Amino acid sequence: MNISIVDAVRIFYQKYTDFAGRATRAEYWYVFLYSFVVSGILGFISEYASYAFALVNLIPGIAISVRRMHDIGKSGWWVLISLIPIIGTIWYIILTVKPSEGPNQYNGAYKA
Repeated sequence: MNISIVDAVRIFYQKYTDFAGRATRAEYWYVFLYSFVVSGILGFISEYASYAFALVNLIPGIAISVRRMHDIGKSGWWVLISLIPIIGTIWYIILTVKPSEGPNQYNGAYKA
């Protein structure tokens, strides 16, 4: 499924507290790119504006990360691996670039 950056950001804010479901690789990385660019621009304008943007996007960022883990068939708790310095962050990035898994327990089509 192709998704534009505008659609990805719209979904990001619509599902800002939705920790269920899945987020595609494109959706996740488009939101990452959007956040990186906007935070950089706001950082040039005002340090406090950049902090405010980060604070506003904290919960939605965690939610999309959990949904991304669900998309590859992992529990949302795998997001916490990024808290381990260096190795955990590298492993988390590897997980986020993995392709989507087919039907699994996070989309209701999983048959145990």
